[in-house]
Amino acid sequence: MQVKLLEQLSDTDAEIILERLPERIRSALIARATEIDYPVEAVIEMAIASFLDTEALSFVDCQPGRGQ
Repeated sequence: MQVKLLEQLSDTDAEIILERLPERIRSALIARATEIDYPVEAVIEMAIASFLDTEALSFVDCQPGRGQ
């Protein structure tokens, strides 16, 4: 069986991750995704990336419509 590596978190994987997180963290991620109108899987990716790399895209960068 060959495993296909994805560049992005799938919505199914995001749901699995969310189900295993404490309620307050799950709620915060969903609320932030709603606030910035991004898919929750993108918000999860940003949270992990900002934890691993302080120069990665952060939540501060996610302000749709700013600067236009």
